[in-house]
Amino acid sequence: MELLKGLPWRRALLAVILNLLALSLSTTALLGSYWCTGTQKVPKPLCGKTKATNCIGVPIPPDAGASNVSSHEEVHYSWETGDDRFAFRYFHTGMWLSCEESMEGPEEKCRSFIELSPPAERGILWLSLGSEMLYISLLLISFILMMVEMLHTGNPVCGLKLNAFAAVSSVLSGLLGMVAHMMYTQVFQATVSLGPEDWRPHSWDYGWAYYMAWASFTCCMASAVTTLNTYTKTVLEFKRNHIKGYDGSFKDQPQHHQCFIQQQISSYYEPQDKPLHSVSEGVDFYSELQQKVLQREPELELDEVLGQTIGEDRC
Repeated sequence: MELLKGLPWRRALLAVILNLLALSLSTTALLGSYWCTGTQKVPKPLCGKTKATNCIGVPIPPDAGASNVSSHEEVHYSWETGDDRFAFRYFHTGMWLSCEESMEGPEEKCRSFIELSPPAERGILWLSLGSEMLYISLLLISFILMMVEMLHTGNPVCGLKLNAFAAVSSVLSGLLGMVAHMMYTQVFQATVSLGPEDWRPHSWDYGWAYYMAWASFTCCMASAVTTLNTYTKTVLEFKRNHIKGYDGSFKDQPQHHQCFIQQQISSYYEPQDKPLHSVSEGVDFYSELQQKVLQREPELELDEVLGQTIGEDRC
């Protein structure tokens, strides 16, 4: 029994941990610039006083200083051909910035990825950024609702409502995150083909931030499934306990009392014309059933003979 009582609490704790993990991973991926990495093929610069490696060497004749020809009129010859004339510099790109290795020094040169993307794809990129922010916002809301539901143990009905809204928020955030990741993938592939020539990568692959974003989506959906499972099992347990409570508390009542109460309970479980408009109506159903039965019980004070006759007719 102790193990069974602790299972809902453990499931709720597991859902909170998964939600917090998804929130951390998605925030780190959004702020990072390693969604895609690769190399760019660029011409090697001329060697000079500050650049002696990974450059094109230019032979200087001995009498260059005595010549009256200006440096702009000099013709430089290079015997490097093919890929020897090019250098492959490393780059990494995120949702905000694209940074590539500088050929002049150890620092990196960063540009806005929004400006690098084709004009026709910028609208999709903005939608991807907006969906990613909504994804993180709904994850945060789900985390707050789960924490309040765990700490607020006084009213189980309110706890079930918080649990249900947290599950819905987690599912919506997961769908938004999936859409945002897919739209960014489409925009990046279009930028590879139609982007600026000095940026187009020679080879590329997805980086750790991209995989982290999809791991966040996986944790988010696992948290949503766990929360929905907790809500469903709690409602079913609540329903079973109420039915057992009615069977035990009215077992010793007269026959006409038992028949009337059974009819009231069965009428609640019949299909109703009015549809449920919110997840909280399923939780309020049981409290309304209990109030109606208890309110109608004093009205059944009849004579013993008449009560037996009415009970037989109704049964």
